[in-house]
Amino acid sequence: MVEPNSKSRLNPEQYARLKAEMAAPYRGLRKFIYVACGASGMIGVFIFFFKVLAGRDVDSSVPNLVLQIGIVALMVFLWRWEQQKQKRS
Repeated sequence: MVEPNSKSRLNPEQYARLKAEMAAPYRGLRKFIYVACGASGMIGVFIFFFKVLAGRDVDSSVPNLVLQIGIVALMVFLWRWEQQKQKRS
């Protein structure tokens, strides 16, 4: 591992942040994508739930509702997995 250069303008906090980014690149971007896709899925759940509740296009709305619930569940799983990996490092 390379030690920080004394002539470097990085303070220890910046060096630690860069080191963490090297260990897990694009973590912030991945978390943003999880939140964005989860929010989109929640909007879909909301819409398809009320379509099913109203009885409109039940044959096509139920599979779409299940798909949206699956997307939200996947995003929650990936978010928690990311959090666990972050705690380990």
